[in-house]
Amino acid sequence: MKSLAYSLLLLGVVVGASLMQVESRLWAAEKLAEKTKPKLTLSREKNMLTIHGDHIPGGTIPINYLEAYCRANSTDADWGKHTVVKHETQTLSMNDDQTVLKLKCTVADGVTVHHTITAKDDEVDFHLVAHNPTKRRSEVHWAQPCIRVGDFTGLGKATTDDKYAYVKKSFIFLDGKLAMMPTRNWAMKARYIPGQVWCPKNVPRTDVNPRPLSKEVPSNGLIGCYSADKSLIFATAFEPYQELFQGVIRCLHADFRLGGLQPGETKTIRGKIYIVPADRDALLKRYEQDFPEHVKKH
Repeated sequence: MKSLAYSLLLLGVVVGASLMQVESRLWAAEKLAEKTKPKLTLSREKNMLTIHGDHIPGGTIPINYLEAYCRANSTDADWGKHTVVKHETQTLSMNDDQTVLKLKCTVADGVTVHHTITAKDDEVDFHLVAHNPTKRRSEVHWAQPCIRVGDFTGLGKATTDDKYAYVKKSFIFLDGKLAMMPTRNWAMKARYIPGQVWCPKNVPRTDVNPRPLSKEVPSNGLIGCYSADKSLIFATAFEPYQELFQGVIRCLHADFRLGGLQPGETKTIRGKIYIVPADRDALLKRYEQDFPEHVKKH
């Protein structure tokens, strides 16, 4: 009996140890899964694309994606009657962990734009394919992702009634250096005010947003802002791009360029949103690796 009891006791110890090992492995696997889980995820409701992240001030960055597809000769034109070309956007798919979203825009003149939007640890990648299946040239020359950064800067609607308080936390690059807003030679007059537009040298100055147009030409296609505690930078860029824009809904834009697709023509556009530690030099290096055309262009 003693031998049997000892054997049963030994078996219990072995089984218990095995169960502890299994539990330990499961716990380690769960922790690894948490560690490797993407920091940024996506959602979309109606026309709003939202970036989610526990480390983002305010928890989210909402984007009106897309706010508008636009015609040329827009700088001094009526926004509703002339500039905007109507479009519809449909969600094609979203993967299970909400990191890859596919959309399709159909513009009123027949152009289609397929969007693949991918959230990663500290960036969101945009890959667009625009195609004109019609027999006439498209009227669409540029388009607007409207990115709302009020909460990110700590100056959202819940904090202040001043819609433009966030401007002082925002920046572009002039003469190769980071320039905080309001930048020098801040324009004040336009068909619609306020706001500020910066036009790159390769884009006609007649074809941008009908808000105050700066005479300054940006050094690159990057626009961004600092978080409330200055520990993070939000920044965005697209290639090709039409303009940089500080808007009127606590928003920043790097609006992308289509240029009027010819019949049967296809173009690709790519973009990035960075949500990174507030290291300006590291951000610039990464941006220049992602957009080497902007380095050559400017």
